[in-house]
Amino acid sequence: MNTSQHTTNQNPGLVKAWISAFRPRTLPLALSCIGMGGFMAAANGYFSASVVGLCVLTTLFLQILSNLANDYGDSKHGADSVHREGPMRAVQAGHIQAEQMKKGMLVFSLLSLMSGLLLLWVAFGTEGLLLFVLFLVLGLASIWAAINYTAGDKPYGYAGLGDVFVFVFFGLVGVLGTYFLQAQALQPSVILPALICGFFSTAVLNVNNIRDINSDTLAGKRSIPVRLGPKRARVYHLLLLLGGVASAFAYVLLNYQTLWQFLFVLALPLVLANAVNVWRKQTSKELDPYLKQMALTTLLFVLLFGVGQVL
Repeated sequence: MNTSQHTTNQNPGLVKAWISAFRPRTLPLALSCIGMGGFMAAANGYFSASVVGLCVLTTLFLQILSNLANDYGDSKHGADSVHREGPMRAVQAGHIQAEQMKKGMLVFSLLSLMSGLLLLWVAFGTEGLLLFVLFLVLGLASIWAAINYTAGDKPYGYAGLGDVFVFVFFGLVGVLGTYFLQAQALQPSVILPALICGFFSTAVLNVNNIRDINSDTLAGKRSIPVRLGPKRARVYHLLLLLGGVASAFAYVLLNYQTLWQFLFVLALPLVLANAVNVWRKQTSKELDPYLKQMALTTLLFVLLFGVGQVL
C-alpha cells in the first residue's frame, strides 16, 4: 500500500532512501492484527509473550517485503510514473536501483521465512509436526502474496484483488493465526475481531487507491476505485468502516460481561473523522494524510477493543 511521505528528486542518501522504501506509516497497521490476536488469546487465558513477539517480528518483515515489492512492481508495471499524484517512490525517483530493490526483497523474504520458522518452532515444538507444516505453507503463501501484489508477472493488485488479499491476510489470517499459535484451538467468536482488522485494513488500502485512481487508470491497474469510480469507491469506504464498527459491537453484545468491553467507542470519533474526510476530500494531496490517520486509528481501535476484553 502506498502510504509514505512525499520525497523529492534529490537523493536523500541510501539509508534514508531504504527507510522511506520500508514505509514506516504502514507498520502500525501490520501490528494491529497481531495485537488483536494477542488480546483475544489473553482474554481467553492463552497469552504467550514469546509467540506474540515473534508474530510481530515476522509480520513486520512481511509488511516491509510487501512495501519493497510494491515499490519495485509499480515502477516496473507503470503505476509509479510521471502521472502519479501520490508520493514518489524510491525506484521511480532513482534513489534505489531496481536490481538493488530486488535484492532487498530477497533479504526480507529470507528474514520472514527464518522468523516464521522460529515462531512455529516456539509455538508447536517437535510434537505438532502437522500444524508446523500447515502453518509453514500458510507462511509461504504470505510471502508469495507480499511479493505478487504488484511485483509478479501477473500482479493480483492490478486485477483489483488487492482488497481480498488484504482482508484475508491482515484480518482473518493475522488475527486467527496469532490466536491459534497461542491457544492451539479456535473459538468461532474470534472471527468477529478478525473481521474488524480485515475491514479497517482494507479501508486503508481503499484510501490509497482512491488517491491514486488517475495514475492507476493510466497504468491499467484495475483497483476497486478504478472499477467503481470515485463516488462509489467512497460509498465502499463507508461500508468498510461500518463493517469494522459493526463487528466490534456484535462481538461485545454476543460476549457481554462488563461495560469495559465497550472501551473501543472512544475511537469512534476518529473513524467518523476518516469517513467524513475521505468523502469530502477530492485531491490526492488532500487525501494522503488520511492513510496514516486510518492506519493509526485502526491500531488505537484494536488497543482499546483488546484492553476492554481483557479487563
